[in-house]
Amino acid sequence: MGVALALAAMICFASNIMLTRYAVARMPVESGFFVVLAVNILFPALLFAFELGLRAAAWSWNWQGAATFALGGVVGTFLGRRFLFDTVRILGPARSSVFHSTAPAFALLGAWLLADETLGWREILLMAMVWTGLWFTQPRSGARGGLLPAAAHKGFVAGLATVAGFGMGNVLRGLAMRRWEEAVLGTVVSSVTALLCQLVATRGWPAIAAQFRAADRKALLLYTACGIATSLGSIFVTLAMNRMEIALAVLVVHTTPIVIFPVSVFVLKNREELTPRTLLGALLVLLGIGFLALR
Repeated sequence: MGVALALAAMICFASNIMLTRYAVARMPVESGFFVVLAVNILFPALLFAFELGLRAAAWSWNWQGAATFALGGVVGTFLGRRFLFDTVRILGPARSSVFHSTAPAFALLGAWLLADETLGWREILLMAMVWTGLWFTQPRSGARGGLLPAAAHKGFVAGLATVAGFGMGNVLRGLAMRRWEEAVLGTVVSSVTALLCQLVATRGWPAIAAQFRAADRKALLLYTACGIATSLGSIFVTLAMNRMEIALAVLVVHTTPIVIFPVSVFVLKNREELTPRTLLGALLVLLGIGFLALR
């Protein structure tokens, strides 16, 4: 069940990546991010209201669990995504995508240090198989492409901060679920914290207001869809980490290339991505996930 939930989260995050492709073309991400965060709060809050009405057991508040969810929102949702924007801006999308597949390594380290979680040799070998497959499915970044050493170093630091934020943010969500089993409400708490951080850190409000005035209805709908997709993804991965090892759940969630790859090839007609290297990578990822599910 844990692998199935992690796969559902992966599909949600892959959908977000594909939706973002069209959203950023219609509305800058600086303003669109506010739409996403607002939906990250409102949509799970609506789900929680329905969930609460269907519950048989009484609901209770847990300050320690809520605080851990909030910290996960700061580290993962706010800092992780903020550094991701810097990484893409400095290194470009191809180089930045290579960093994305390393987030499970930080989750593995964080789960070991914070959650006292250890994996057997079989799980580690399967992680290595999936990780290798992910590496093969990444687009080739090529040479440094004329990047100055200072820019390359800055981009590398931002990239490490990005994957560390995503990896550790998921570990904190997993820890929060062990103290307070509220995946939906915990997502609301994380998103509220991330929005508050974004409000404090944002500068240039007149420009953002102008972007909202210039945005069309389709742009707002696309960012709203991104918010729904990321909300569901966060809920599913939080539930998954309560049913399987945190590091393995994060690993499965970061297998988005196995969804994005066929969509890119067969829907978007990017045939140049269909190579023996990418096919081998997709096969390794699928085999690794399959063996994890059969443990």
